[in-house]
Amino acid sequence: MRHTAARTYRVVHWLRTRFEESLEEARRHPDRGDISTTTVIIWVAAVTGAVLIAGTIAFVIAKYNNKLTGL
Repeated sequence: MRHTAARTYRVVHWLRTRFEESLEEARRHPDRGDISTTTVIIWVAAVTGAVLIAGTIAFVIAKYNNKLTGL
């Protein structure tokens, strides 16, 4: 039991220290710009591509639904 309590204390201490360091870093650099413009462009392109692919599949299935029923 003592070993578990010591390990728990170390983990809580590490988490608290890490949290305080992160807060200090945020105070030093308040606007870090975490998400770059390039990242946003890539995500928008990926989502747009996925929607286009899903739309194309739905269109083809709707158009050829009668012909696909006998397969």
